[in-house]
Amino acid sequence: MKTIITYGTFDLLHIGHINLLKRAKELGDFLIVALSTDNFNEIKGKKAYYNFEERKAILESIRYVDLIIEENHWEQKKSDITYYNADVFVMGSDWKGKFDDLSDFCQVVYLPRTEGVSTTKIKLDLSNSIIKNAI
Repeated sequence: MKTIITYGTFDLLHIGHINLLKRAKELGDFLIVALSTDNFNEIKGKKAYYNFEERKAILESIRYVDLIIEENHWEQKKSDITYYNADVFVMGSDWKGKFDDLSDFCQVVYLPRTEGVSTTKIKLDLSNSIIKNAI
């Protein structure tokens, strides 16, 4: 069995997230998603719209995802890869090169992002829409 692991916040789930999860799952048999906790998002300077439990429930409903674990800090990736015996570490191409050091433990794959969509863009579009409608 080939195990894949990926990491993220997965807030305001969109087609880019689904594409990433689908393509990650196609690389193996078992997909683990390490989901950033609310505390870790604070450390990263992020504020998710949905809390950890809500994001976890959403991810659990996606057929490509086999297991969800907590991501609590940047340094846990090596230990997760070892503990879960992951064969492939997957991230979006916006992280290209950032995790190459993990190639000592497993294959590292950076998947292309879905053009024109991101949680940041959705939040910005919604914010601009609210401002425009208020004027």
